[in-house]
Amino acid sequence: MSVRFAIEPLAKAHKRTDFTCGNDRIDAYFRETVSQDVKRNYATCFIGREIATDRVAGFYTLSSSNVPLNEVPEPLAKKLPRYPTVPAVLIGWLGRHSDYAGQGLGEALLFDAIKTVATAPIGAHAVFADAIDDRAAAFYAAYGFTPLVRRPRTLYLPVATALNLVLP
Repeated sequence: MSVRFAIEPLAKAHKRTDFTCGNDRIDAYFRETVSQDVKRNYATCFIGREIATDRVAGFYTLSSSNVPLNEVPEPLAKKLPRYPTVPAVLIGWLGRHSDYAGQGLGEALLFDAIKTVATAPIGAHAVFADAIDDRAAAFYAAYGFTPLVRRPRTLYLPVATALNLVLP
Protein backbone atom coordinates (compact mmCIF):
# COMPACT_ATOMS: atom_id res chain seq x y z
CA MET A 1 0.00 0.00 0.00
CA SER A 2 1.30 3.46 -0.84
CA VAL A 3 1.74 6.26 1.64
CA ARG A 4 -1.84 7.29 0.99
CA PHE A 5 -2.94 6.41 4.53
CA ALA A 6 -1.61 7.08 8.01
CA ILE A 7 -2.59 4.84 10.91
CA GLU A 8 -2.78 6.64 14.23
CA PRO A 9 -4.65 6.60 17.55
CA LEU A 10 -8.23 7.86 17.46
CA ALA A 11 -8.50 11.54 18.44
CA LYS A 12 -11.40 13.95 18.90
CA ALA A 13 -10.44 15.69 15.66
CA HIS A 14 -11.21 12.56 13.60
CA LYS A 15 -14.66 12.86 12.03
CA ARG A 16 -16.62 9.63 12.49
CA THR A 17 -20.15 10.73 11.55
CA ASP A 18 -19.98 9.76 7.87
CA PHE A 19 -18.15 6.45 8.37
CA THR A 20 -19.89 3.56 6.63
CA CYS A 21 -18.43 0.13 6.01
CA GLY A 22 -21.67 -1.57 5.01
CA ASN A 23 -22.34 -3.22 8.39
CA ASP A 24 -24.75 -1.30 10.60
CA ARG A 25 -23.36 -2.72 13.86
CA ILE A 26 -19.78 -1.75 13.02
CA ASP A 27 -20.86 1.69 11.78
CA ALA A 28 -22.91 2.38 14.92
CA TYR A 29 -20.11 1.20 17.20
CA PHE A 30 -17.52 3.43 15.52
CA ARG A 31 -19.77 6.49 15.31
CA GLU A 32 -21.39 6.25 18.76
CA THR A 33 -19.57 3.94 21.19
CA VAL A 34 -15.85 3.62 20.50
CA SER A 35 -14.90 6.85 22.27
CA GLN A 36 -16.62 5.62 25.45
CA ASP A 37 -14.67 2.34 25.29
CA VAL A 38 -11.44 4.30 24.88
CA LYS A 39 -12.26 6.61 27.82
CA ARG A 40 -13.01 3.60 30.04
CA ASN A 41 -9.80 1.83 28.94
CA TYR A 42 -11.83 -1.08 27.58
CA ALA A 43 -10.15 -0.69 24.21
CA THR A 44 -7.70 1.36 22.24
CA CYS A 45 -8.71 2.51 18.80
CA PHE A 46 -6.53 3.24 15.80
CA ILE A 47 -7.78 4.82 12.60
CA GLY A 48 -6.56 4.70 9.03
CA ARG A 49 -6.70 8.29 7.78
CA GLU A 50 -6.44 9.28 4.14
CA ILE A 51 -3.56 11.75 4.20
CA ALA A 52 -4.76 13.97 1.33
CA THR A 53 -8.25 14.53 2.76
CA ASP A 54 -7.89 13.72 6.50
CA ARG A 55 -10.89 11.44 6.03
CA VAL A 56 -11.24 8.39 8.30
CA ALA A 57 -10.94 5.41 5.96
CA GLY A 58 -10.91 2.60 8.53
CA PHE A 59 -10.27 1.63 12.12
CA TYR A 60 -9.53 -1.20 14.51
CA THR A 61 -9.72 -1.70 18.27
CA LEU A 62 -7.50 -3.70 20.61
CA SER A 63 -8.31 -4.99 24.10
CA SER A 64 -6.47 -7.23 26.51
CA SER A 65 -8.12 -10.58 26.86
CA ASN A 66 -7.51 -14.29 27.18
CA VAL A 67 -8.60 -17.48 25.51
CA PRO A 68 -9.57 -20.57 27.53
CA LEU A 69 -6.97 -23.22 26.77
CA ASN A 70 -9.68 -25.81 26.07
CA GLU A 71 -11.01 -23.63 23.24
CA VAL A 72 -7.69 -23.40 21.41
CA PRO A 73 -7.44 -25.93 18.55
CA GLU A 74 -5.55 -29.03 19.76
CA PRO A 75 -2.52 -28.69 17.43
CA LEU A 76 -1.85 -25.27 18.98
CA ALA A 77 -2.96 -26.13 22.54
CA LYS A 78 -0.58 -29.07 22.91
CA LYS A 79 2.38 -26.69 22.49
CA LEU A 80 1.22 -24.38 25.29
CA PRO A 81 1.70 -24.47 29.07
CA ARG A 82 -1.23 -26.01 30.92
CA TYR A 83 -2.54 -22.74 32.36
CA PRO A 84 -6.35 -22.40 32.25
CA THR A 85 -6.15 -19.46 29.82
CA VAL A 86 -3.83 -18.16 27.14
CA PRO A 87 -2.89 -14.44 27.34
CA ALA A 88 -4.07 -12.69 24.21
CA VAL A 89 -5.08 -9.41 22.64
CA LEU A 90 -8.44 -9.07 20.97
CA ILE A 91 -9.06 -7.26 17.73
CA GLY A 92 -12.65 -6.53 18.70
CA TRP A 93 -13.66 -4.32 15.80
CA LEU A 94 -12.09 -3.68 12.41
CA GLY A 95 -13.83 -1.75 9.69
CA ARG A 96 -12.94 -0.15 6.38
CA HIS A 97 -15.05 2.59 4.81
CA SER A 98 -16.86 1.28 1.72
CA ASP A 99 -15.28 3.98 -0.45
CA TYR A 100 -11.85 2.40 0.09
CA ALA A 101 -12.70 -1.20 -0.82
CA GLY A 102 -10.05 -3.08 -2.75
CA GLN A 103 -7.21 -0.73 -1.83
CA GLY A 104 -5.47 -2.96 0.73
CA LEU A 105 -6.57 -0.91 3.72
CA GLY A 106 -8.13 -3.85 5.60
CA GLU A 107 -4.86 -5.75 5.36
CA ALA A 108 -2.87 -2.68 6.38
CA LEU A 109 -5.07 -2.20 9.46
CA LEU A 110 -4.72 -5.89 10.40
CA PHE A 111 -0.93 -5.81 9.97
CA ASP A 112 -0.71 -2.61 12.03
CA ALA A 113 -2.72 -4.28 14.80
CA ILE A 114 -0.34 -7.25 14.76
CA LYS A 115 2.72 -4.97 14.92
CA THR A 116 1.16 -3.02 17.77
CA VAL A 117 0.52 -6.21 19.78
CA ALA A 118 3.92 -7.72 18.99
CA THR A 119 5.85 -4.61 20.06
CA ALA A 120 3.80 -3.81 23.19
CA PRO A 121 5.71 -4.11 26.47
CA ILE A 122 3.28 -6.70 27.82
CA GLY A 123 3.09 -10.42 27.24
CA ALA A 124 0.50 -11.84 24.89
CA HIS A 125 0.79 -15.23 23.25
CA ALA A 126 -1.89 -14.66 20.64
CA VAL A 127 -3.96 -12.22 18.69
CA PHE A 128 -7.55 -13.17 18.23
CA ALA A 129 -10.40 -11.56 16.38
CA ASP A 130 -14.15 -11.58 16.84
CA ALA A 131 -15.50 -11.79 13.29
CA ILE A 132 -18.92 -10.18 12.96
CA ASP A 133 -20.00 -12.49 10.13
CA ASP A 134 -18.77 -15.28 7.86
CA ARG A 135 -17.19 -12.82 5.42
CA ALA A 136 -15.13 -11.26 8.21
CA ALA A 137 -14.17 -14.75 9.47
CA ALA A 138 -12.95 -15.59 5.96
CA PHE A 139 -10.86 -12.38 5.93
CA TYR A 140 -9.00 -13.44 9.09
CA ALA A 141 -8.74 -17.09 8.00
CA ALA A 142 -6.99 -15.93 4.80
CA TYR A 143 -4.15 -14.68 7.02
CA GLY A 144 -3.82 -17.92 8.97
CA PHE A 145 -6.18 -17.26 11.87
CA THR A 146 -7.77 -20.49 13.15
CA PRO A 147 -11.31 -20.66 14.58
CA LEU A 148 -11.64 -21.50 18.26
CA VAL A 149 -13.17 -24.88 19.02
CA ARG A 150 -16.48 -23.65 20.49
CA ARG A 151 -16.64 -20.23 18.84
CA PRO A 152 -15.99 -20.49 15.09
CA ARG A 153 -16.27 -16.72 14.57
CA THR A 154 -13.54 -16.07 17.12
CA LEU A 155 -10.25 -16.72 15.38
CA TYR A 156 -6.82 -17.24 16.94
CA LEU A 157 -3.29 -16.61 15.70
CA PRO A 158 -0.12 -16.94 17.80
CA VAL A 159 1.85 -13.69 17.87
CA ALA A 160 4.98 -15.47 16.62
CA THR A 161 3.06 -16.72 13.57
CA ALA A 162 1.43 -13.32 13.07
CA LEU A 163 4.84 -11.63 13.00
CA ASN A 164 5.78 -13.74 9.98
CA LEU A 165 2.97 -12.00 8.10
CA VAL A 166 4.25 -8.50 8.75
CA LEU A 167 8.04 -8.82 8.81
CA PRO A 168 9.86 -8.08 5.56
